[in-house]
Amino acid sequence: MTKNIICFFIILIFFSCCTFDYGNSESEEDALPEIIMVNVEYVRVRSADPLARIQAERFERYEKQNLMKIQEITFEQYGERGEEVNIYGTAGRAAVNIESGDIFLDNKVNLEIKTEDITLETNQLEWLDESRNLYSGENDEVNIQRKNGTRFTGTGLQADIRMRSWEFRSNARGVYIYDEEDK
Repeated sequence: MTKNIICFFIILIFFSCCTFDYGNSESEEDALPEIIMVNVEYVRVRSADPLARIQAERFERYEKQNLMKIQEITFEQYGERGEEVNIYGTAGRAAVNIESGDIFLDNKVNLEIKTEDITLETNQLEWLDESRNLYSGENDEVNIQRKNGTRFTGTGLQADIRMRSWEFRSNARGVYIYDEEDK
């Protein structure tokens, strides 16, 4: 009987000294996506007209953070009435703020903006939806080309889409070819 009581106290002391992690902390819950999809094709439609089409290898949605994380993304934005593609792009990864519409793209970003006749290549881009501004990383090299042979390279791109202004922070170089069609 004494042996049983001693064993009981040893077991009691052992369990009182140990803690078990069941993984229920809020930070771990926040790190888990509510939705995971693979090989996704998503089309956003307004008034029966497609606005955008996104294809991705992996899509994760985090409700608490208002965040979507996307891997190996290809996307198209359509012009008026969904008739033709205005912007075509690819990136290795994307993060989209669901609430603001801000988008961060990285890992070999390529954009083709047909209305501006511009092709843009860089490592990362950030789109701020409310201000309609586009930024690359401060030290990221950006290559911009047009079909007519115009081409520019620089680091730290800042573009105000409303004002149609594009500028580099440093190392800007390139060739501009004037067309009669340029306004």
